[in-house]
Amino acid sequence: MSIKHYILLLFALVTVLLSNDMYAQKTKVYGYVTDALKGDTLPFVNVSFKDSKIGTISDLNGKYVLESYYATDSIVVSFVGYRKLTLKVVKDKEQRLDIKLYPSTTDLPEIIIKPSDENPAHPIIRKVLVNKDINNREKLDHFQYEVYNKIELDINNITEEFTESKAFRKFDFIFDNIDSTSADKKFLPVFISESLSDFYYRKKPKTEKEYIKATKVSGIENESVAQFTGDMYQKVNIYENFLPVFGKNFVSPISDRGFNYYRYYLIDSMFVDKYWCYQIEFTPKRKGELTVEGTMWVNDTTYAIKVVEGKIAKDANINFVNELTVKQTFEQVENEVWMLVLDELLVDFQIGEKQMGFYGRKVTSYRNFAINQPKEDSFYSGVENIFVVDGAADKSDSFWQENRHVELTRSQQGIYHMIDTLGSLPIVKTYIDIIQTISTGYYVWNKVELGPYSSLWSYNVVEGHRFRMGLRTSNDFSKKIELSGYLAYGIEDQLIKYGAATRFFITKKPRRMVHLVYKYDVEQVGISSNSFNTTGAVTFFRRNPLNKLVFNEEFRASYTREWFQGLSSTLLMRNANFMPIGVTTFNRINADNSISPLQTLTATEVGFYTRFAYNEEFLSGEFDRISLGTKYPILSVNYTYGMPNVLGSEYNYHKVVFNYQHKIPMGILGTMRYQFEVGKIFGNAPYPLLEVHNGNETWGYSESAFNMMNILEFVSDEYISFKVRQHFDGLFLNKFPLIRKLKWREVATLTGVWGRLSDANRDLMLLPTFTSTLQDKPYLELAAGIENVFKFLRFDVLWRMTYLDNEYDGIRVSPIGFRMKFQFNF
Repeated sequence: MSIKHYILLLFALVTVLLSNDMYAQKTKVYGYVTDALKGDTLPFVNVSFKDSKIGTISDLNGKYVLESYYATDSIVVSFVGYRKLTLKVVKDKEQRLDIKLYPSTTDLPEIIIKPSDENPAHPIIRKVLVNKDINNREKLDHFQYEVYNKIELDINNITEEFTESKAFRKFDFIFDNIDSTSADKKFLPVFISESLSDFYYRKKPKTEKEYIKATKVSGIENESVAQFTGDMYQKVNIYENFLPVFGKNFVSPISDRGFNYYRYYLIDSMFVDKYWCYQIEFTPKRKGELTVEGTMWVNDTTYAIKVVEGKIAKDANINFVNELTVKQTFEQVENEVWMLVLDELLVDFQIGEKQMGFYGRKVTSYRNFAINQPKEDSFYSGVENIFVVDGAADKSDSFWQENRHVELTRSQQGIYHMIDTLGSLPIVKTYIDIIQTISTGYYVWNKVELGPYSSLWSYNVVEGHRFRMGLRTSNDFSKKIELSGYLAYGIEDQLIKYGAATRFFITKKPRRMVHLVYKYDVEQVGISSNSFNTTGAVTFFRRNPLNKLVFNEEFRASYTREWFQGLSSTLLMRNANFMPIGVTTFNRINADNSISPLQTLTATEVGFYTRFAYNEEFLSGEFDRISLGTKYPILSVNYTYGMPNVLGSEYNYHKVVFNYQHKIPMGILGTMRYQFEVGKIFGNAPYPLLEVHNGNETWGYSESAFNMMNILEFVSDEYISFKVRQHFDGLFLNKFPLIRKLKWREVATLTGVWGRLSDANRDLMLLPTFTSTLQDKPYLELAAGIENVFKFLRFDVLWRMTYLDNEYDGIRVSPIGFRMKFQFNF
């Protein structure tokens, strides 16, 4: 053999060896993990090569991908509550392997702790707790990052009857996005949003700023949605003792009192990325409590959380949520600085077993961290903390392709076009119309809206059966000006009542609105704090006749300005002429102590109202908006000046009211809401213009009223009132197995008011026979109730504790009462 042949042979051998070596570096195994009995996909399942520290976890859809150059010939699959499984694989090849796991027939083995022994997971958890403050990113004086957030809402539990409907025959492509290989319920995307923003944090004083520099939303036309697609409304900090989810306070698995609520099991130790970690399972100790179950990976040197994944316990006391799974991944971006880099969430909402529900999916990615690089103080100034940069919604597709942290999945590639097409379908528009009518009370008909349907019929003693029809212009007419009006007619008094109003924006940024109202209608005295009410007299399920009424002719003009998010002011001017009807009387006391009836009482007022709620957020429509609340106290001040000798008014008075309210999460104890109010009237005014304390003569429970107090029972010109309400969220009832399944929840309320009426104001107008003052002692009532009955009812038993000798129509007030309320809560 010539030298040339030896060289060729050597080259061939080297080529083969190099090829085999390169090929041998990669073994890839992928597929889906499902429940062998139910067929459901299983998220967060551990899949690793046998006898190695190389592993991965299945994602929210049960999909896993395991690849390595150092693979073995088998994989081990384990998941809490399921049998451990070992499967053979072919090394050095890419292969799909779908895995079916069978539920374990026995619980996790009991750990018997002897005097000299200890659960091996406990020392690790204790070190996690000791190092919580060090590993919590909020220990840092400053940090910033870029955050990408993707939120998707899908209709799920879709039936074949729905997908094969004639309404969709021309739009079959809509259902192409359903992943038929997935064991999830079929779903239809109806909303998707993406955002890219820069987030800044300062510790002292604590300040957060977020600049949303790009946003893309499909499925809803509302500019205010953009601010909720960023990071500030999506994050849950595992290092906090309680995790707020849908208004409930779930106990964190690394809460300071975690040992009271969880069992911990040390399952394994392995490399997760480049970090050696302990794998610890956590399961609730008791059923029915607001806890989670899952797995955490704890770094063995810093005792920081590397990965945590879990789901709410199936028997947790929460409504309409079939499943909630979450996975958070952390990285050590600098020495001893751990930051959240990936946050994944899946929620499965469903009202009933046979109805369609919703998937809520969120993926948030963090990158470009800067640690302890402070900005100038001026950068953190101002109360507003979220800014949507001009042009954020106008980014091109190429921009998103270059800048989104997480690529869209195959099923999401055409999702924007699909959702826009879906929104134009008649069947979908019909569903939207129905939902809007139920939620707003108005039916949209082209450029007008008819309603509200709750006021179409009512009954009171004066009018008898009352019928009312109203309308207002829709957003199709204008998004800057709204016109509205109504007509009402009573069968008994045979009088036509009516009203007209308009409201319009001067500017929307800042929010500056003018509101003009004229009405000629019947109202109930004492239904609101200023004795005037802008709605018709509606009555259902009353315990006393609706007969304490006035006929009011009123013109009102107001101007509202929002100075910045959370602080707004309203300037109001009102002229009202009202006369007593029903059992209401206006009897003037003359100088010689004689009494003469007054046919009409006229009031002209100017008012200034200011409300401050730090960090309060709103979901805004074109005209109305819904407060999403704030964790800080809400303060308001209302000043009213009664102007004498203006448009027939003859009374001179000043009224000042200060209100303070707050909602406090209390962990396992639930949530406490409390408020107090102080008011005083200076000058002289008859009782209808004073503080008519808000009573309730229906069988329905009212959060704003004293429910055992009658209408117009008490009047004051100076007062202090309070309301304290504690929602225990099933803290006690969950201890009883039969009641636990019903998911009933306890609520307790204490309310009271103490006031007085000056002799000067008392002598202006004779109080009705059923009206008195609070001179002697405070009015107090206590309530204990059960809420979440059938998921939407609340029942309360109330005890009236004072003024038990008061009478109405010759009958003493009752010390005990029952009330009910419709409410929907998670």
